[in-house]
Amino acid sequence: MHPTVTNESAAGLVVLCVDDEKAGIEMITERLENNRHVRKILTAFDAAEALRVLSGNDEELVTRRKAGMPAVDAVFCDLNMPGLTGIEMGRVLSEFNPAPCLVFVTGVGGDEAVDAFELGAVDYLLKPLNDQARVDKAVDRVIAKLRLNNLPAPGAAPGGVAVPENRDDEVIPVELAGTTKLVARNSVRWVEAQGDYARLYTSDGSHLVRIPLAQLEERWGKVGFVRIHRSYLVPLNLITELRMGASGYTVVIGSEEKELPVSRRHTRELKDKLVRSPRAGFGS
Repeated sequence: MHPTVTNESAAGLVVLCVDDEKAGIEMITERLENNRHVRKILTAFDAAEALRVLSGNDEELVTRRKAGMPAVDAVFCDLNMPGLTGIEMGRVLSEFNPAPCLVFVTGVGGDEAVDAFELGAVDYLLKPLNDQARVDKAVDRVIAKLRLNNLPAPGAAPGGVAVPENRDDEVIPVELAGTTKLVARNSVRWVEAQGDYARLYTSDGSHLVRIPLAQLEERWGKVGFVRIHRSYLVPLNLITELRMGASGYTVVIGSEEKELPVSRRHTRELKDKLVRSPRAGFGS
């Protein structure tokens, strides 16, 4: 068992860091110690030890489990470890009820980025972790995910410093010429199906990801994305117009005035959602 780091001056996140290299543990621990929202950091050198920590007799973790909370709020886990890899451990943790938030850490991109997304990871950090602000952003996404799941999250640090509200808690790892780019969900203007892939359209271009549109619809429906056609998924809050034309309905997306078709089977549901939307002045 490795030392538990406790920051008494910070609000309440409890985090487990897992890396088979001492330098990796020290790197992520240092960044988390510098974040005012992280109170307690536990460490493990492999997946087996991490699972023992999560199910062990640490007094606070036992209390959290008995209260119906995850043993820790988040697991920051290296992807490339002997024995169970980070992805394999993530699959085990995703079966916990409730499950901790997952943040993966890696030195290289690859297919693991897609696997991390499919496991619902809230972030995907690239080594070396030299940017404190980037790690702070990952912590903010953990807090947002806890709120989204109606799990307790730290409300304020001692002295009344509030935790920032950030409900857009997900990034999508995109592979491009051997480099992993992280695309924020809130930058996606619309999504188009392309076979077993999906193309994410953002204000600065488009990105092809190996994720079916149906899977994105299931994941993102709860945060306001709606299916308007078998080929299109759009954020409800970016729809500025619903138009009726000779060939049926279309929607207009945002300031770029991108027009997309609405299929007949999705028209009624879309109208209902637009009418219920507090920002929309649409009629049925």
